[in-house]
Amino acid sequence: MNLAKITAAGQVTVPAEIRRILGLKTGDKILFFQNENGEIVIGNASVNAIRKAQIAFEGVAEGLGNPSEEDIQCWVDEVRYKRDV
Repeated sequence: MNLAKITAAGQVTVPAEIRRILGLKTGDKILFFQNENGEIVIGNASVNAIRKAQIAFEGVAEGLGNPSEEDIQCWVDEVRYKRDV
């Protein structure tokens, strides 16, 4: 069990073991959410965002005829920079 104390400013130091488990580094953002059991869960926001993106894009490449890495990078650049590449 790991215990943390909340300061008067509402800050909490995440215990080293928990930072290691979550893969947190200085400057990372953490995510708090409530699960279906009502428990509050903490997670690495970057990892969570990547997992959501992976789930959202699952099977998309196959639906597009298995484009090359170059094709995908071109689409990413087009969306990222909002221009035709």
